[in-house]
Amino acid sequence: MVQNLSTYHSIINQFVSELRDIEIQKDRMRFRMNLVRLGEIFAYEISKRLNYSMKEVVTPLGISNVPVLQEQPIIGTILRAGLPLHEGLLNFFDHADNAFISAYRKHHKDGSFDIKLEYVSSPSLANRTLILCDPMLATGSSIVMTYKALMERGLPKHTHIVSALASTQGLEHVKSHLSENITIWTAAVDEELTAQAYIVPGLGDAGDLAYGMKL
Repeated sequence: MVQNLSTYHSIINQFVSELRDIEIQKDRMRFRMNLVRLGEIFAYEISKRLNYSMKEVVTPLGISNVPVLQEQPIIGTILRAGLPLHEGLLNFFDHADNAFISAYRKHHKDGSFDIKLEYVSSPSLANRTLILCDPMLATGSSIVMTYKALMERGLPKHTHIVSALASTQGLEHVKSHLSENITIWTAAVDEELTAQAYIVPGLGDAGDLAYGMKL
């Protein structure tokens, strides 16, 4: 299931427009903050799908019965570009457990590339809710490989994949390679990929825009 939040009239479209804007992108702090804001919006929307139980809360004037989360999710992030999204999700799910994965493209001279995973840190995922975020879902290969690596830590009862932007090709790749009990959340869907597998019109390299150019 794909939840494309750009199909609704909401402030998330304003934040996406600023993420795409080549002039606004010059302000790294604003770029990171807009990704944080997206993470918070995704967290709120995902929170509607989670399970709650009633809790008796004592106030200064009496007792109130309030529905609270039965269990906090696990927030998983692909380094380094996913960190601002992770921060936004964690602002709402502030008691969540966390997982971190180092995944990158290893490019070859012919223009092709492989996905390399070098680091995985995660609690047990068995029967938990996993929120896995990466700002760009281009080919979908990184998310699929990361998800399969995390499954060595147990099978979640449901996984929410969060991206700021996704390509149509990437969405189809994820849906065809991953199991059921997965919901994909994105703030916009673009139709094209370049020959180097970057989303068009996209927004560029989210990691570089957030944290500076890499070698």
